[in-house]
Amino acid sequence: MDRIAYVNGDFVPLAEARISPLDRGFLFADGIYEVSAVLDGKLVDNDSHLARLKRSVGEIALDLPVTLEELVELERELVRRNSLTEGVVYMQVTRGVADRDFTFPKDAKPTLFMFTQEKNILASKAAETGIRVKSVPDLRWARRDIKSVALLAQVLAKQAAAEAGCQEAWMVQDGFITEGGSSSAFIITANDVVVTRPNSTAVLPGCTRRALLALAAEGTITVEERLFTLDEALAAKEAFIASASSFVQAVVAIDDKPIGTGTPGPLTKRLRELYIAFARQTAV
Repeated sequence: MDRIAYVNGDFVPLAEARISPLDRGFLFADGIYEVSAVLDGKLVDNDSHLARLKRSVGEIALDLPVTLEELVELERELVRRNSLTEGVVYMQVTRGVADRDFTFPKDAKPTLFMFTQEKNILASKAAETGIRVKSVPDLRWARRDIKSVALLAQVLAKQAAAEAGCQEAWMVQDGFITEGGSSSAFIITANDVVVTRPNSTAVLPGCTRRALLALAAEGTITVEERLFTLDEALAAKEAFIASASSFVQAVVAIDDKPIGTGTPGPLTKRLRELYIAFARQTAV
């Protein structure tokens, strides 16, 4: 069965979805996207994702074409129409269709495009075995806190990782890890302290990261929000990534060097279990 997508007011087969080549998302990457996980047919931590979407569009003076309440109903309808049990809902809003000009068009209507993807999040092989990471220079723009559709630097980073036999890239600026190509980066020190970079314009404020920090505090796990270097990551006891589409996954090697025992560590496993329990308890 062909997947069903949503485009500007209509639910249509994904193969028939059409967006103008003059859409500013296509011409200028003038748009914002968001991804929410689906577990047991329900949306995971969705309020956090919609709050980030609202913030991101606000940062580029882009109006949402529907209310957040309407957006939730569209997400749920997409999940229902696609019989999605586990996976993600992708949402993208752009400044709309207008003749090519760098300045904002006056009369363009924002484009809203949404679709779903099936994904095995809970029982993924990567979650069981851990993933390998390649370090790459961080070549992105200065406003990484905005979830822009301009992802060319991340595409290049993740392609370099794939060519090296890795599943994620960790981007490095001035010797410090910023974040993954599509995830937040964490290390665990010899003293079982979870370390992650603090939010700023240098990184995207991860929704899964935010939930994990709260869960860690409830579970009496010590967390430090600070910069950490690539060398510190290589010497870490454990390391992991977090994202909406993977939850928590152990990093077992960076640049072909094993992290800790080279297998998923106990604290990473515990954090993954805590997050899965949170996802199931709070999904709507």
